Amino acid sequence: MALPRFYCPEPMTAGQIIELPASVAHHALRVLRLEQGDELILFDGNTGEFQATIGRIGKHGAAAVIAKYLDIERESPLAITLAQAICASEKMDWILQKAVELGVSRIQPLITKLSTVKLSGERVERRMKHWQQVVISACEQCGRNRVPQVLPLISLPHWLGSQIDERKNSSDGGAPPNPCFMLSPSAQKGLHDFREPSATAAITLLVGPEGGYAPEEEAAALVAGFIPLRLGGRILRTESAALAAVAAMQALWGDY
Repeated sequence: MALPRFYCPEPMTAGQIIELPASVAHHALRVLRLEQGDELILFDGNTGEFQATIGRIGKHGAAAVIAKYLDIERESPLAITLAQAICASEKMDWILQKAVELGVSRIQPLITKLSTVKLSGERVERRMKHWQQVVISACEQCGRNRVPQVLPLISLPHWLGSQIDERKNSSDGGAPPNPCFMLSPSAQKGLHDFREPSATAAITLLVGPEGGYAPEEEAAALVAGFIPLRLGGRILRTESAALAAVAAMQALWGDY
């Protein structure tokens, strides 16, 4: 069986004894019932992973002894940013979890005109923390050692404005623009109609909410340089659309 994996966001080196974060200690001891001497894998979200053992168990936590560093890279060769309109909490959690498993590099939650979920104030902060924890848990499960960033929640118009600025800046160097796709049932082209992006390209995938984009939002995305993309002849739900597109990209251009 694979060793249990835990995210531990602090510097680690072989031979070091570290105090496990409270949430990690709770899950390891109370849920998985690990005991002193049991092996586990720790990762800091930025490099490879560390093989360790439970070295001490106390009333208020546990410590681990770092045995060795494992230079393991499980990232996809594709750098994909998923720009996802927020949706009902269970659906959003599902999208985030599966997007991490499929290899997405960054996640940009968006507020759109037809979004059924409305967040403001403290609810935004709580939801952001929850989403990042969903991403961390998905990394622990699927073996990724680099934790995708969940970017701050922003409205679609403001985000599109920032994308226009980024494209203007990148065009100054003469490099080809990074591919930006917008899922749309009215699009005429599928992924097979596009050439494989360069090895250094960063792909952005924009996915609308349950009710789709408002006409002015779709028009603004086109102005920002987004290319309409169709996934077959069927209309997919928002929780299916992004995952189907990312999986197809991995099959065509990534590591599938």
